[in-house]
Amino acid sequence: MSNDLNSYLPTPSKQRFAATFGVVRPISFWVQLALGAVSGLALALAIFSRNSTVQTTTNSVMGFGVFLGIIGILVLCFRVYWVNRYRRLDKLLQSPNRELHPRKEDVIQVLQIGLIVSLIGLLLAFLASEVTVIAVLSKSLALPQGVAVYRPENVIRSLDLFVVLANVNLIGAHLVGGATSLGLVNWLDQ
Repeated sequence: MSNDLNSYLPTPSKQRFAATFGVVRPISFWVQLALGAVSGLALALAIFSRNSTVQTTTNSVMGFGVFLGIIGILVLCFRVYWVNRYRRLDKLLQSPNRELHPRKEDVIQVLQIGLIVSLIGLLLAFLASEVTVIAVLSKSLALPQGVAVYRPENVIRSLDLFVVLANVNLIGAHLVGGATSLGLVNWLDQ
């Protein structure tokens, strides 16, 4: 089946790959940067607006989700830096001096590192999302339906949903980065 698919895809020439790389790189960079900024802002709001007087099990679980989200953002920061490194490769590929062109193996290695970083970030963001959704779900299940009982430890706050939003955006950012690297590596590997 993959041989059938490869027969339809054009084989990459340096010029065609450089042109595609030049288009895909900034799109990937800006999408990752935007999603990362939204995640960072949502996590910052959640962290600095937390009420530390109420300590429950769900708050500690939510805190672990925030911690994983922060690690995911740090991994995304490295990923955005790595996409910025792609710019150098793009300039070298577009250089008229063929001696400056990087080897195919070097380009594949840089793309593979970006893919590995995205997969690690995707795993961290997925785990953070699972943890925060479990914490929010446990809070919602602890509240009796239709009864107006106020117990501060069981109230689902909008800040809890900010953490969920941040982690879902991190998943999207790492997914875009991974898809970009995987697509370019697959195209070069033909």
